[in-house]
Amino acid sequence: MTRMGNPVIFFEVLGKDGKQLRRFYADLFGWSFKEMGGPFDYGMVSAEENGIEGGVGTTPEESPGHVTFYVGTDDVADSLERVRLLGGSALMSPMQLPGGGTIGLFTDPEGHTIGLYKRAESD
Repeated sequence: MTRMGNPVIFFEVLGKDGKQLRRFYADLFGWSFKEMGGPFDYGMVSAEENGIEGGVGTTPEESPGHVTFYVGTDDVADSLERVRLLGGSALMSPMQLPGGGTIGLFTDPEGHTIGLYKRAESD
């Protein structure tokens, strides 16, 4: 029996001007965004028929931004430890999201940024 690995469940595009990026992707792909408000300039795009959800926003000033995908996991901290053991590096320790769930970021051995996401228990 073939085992299904952890699925890609979310994507993210962060840059210097989140509003401009959202306009670009809305015009290019016909995406509509739900603005999240709060302290972050961030908008969520809903998954279409066969797509995955994603977010486009402004990166914190100290970050150059990134385009990445998030892989589902049952334990973000444990996955980050496995990343380290396999030759990658943790970029962001597990962080609880305001709406629920936990994320973390790492780089693979070649420096690519990848995200980890554990859904909230009620999801």
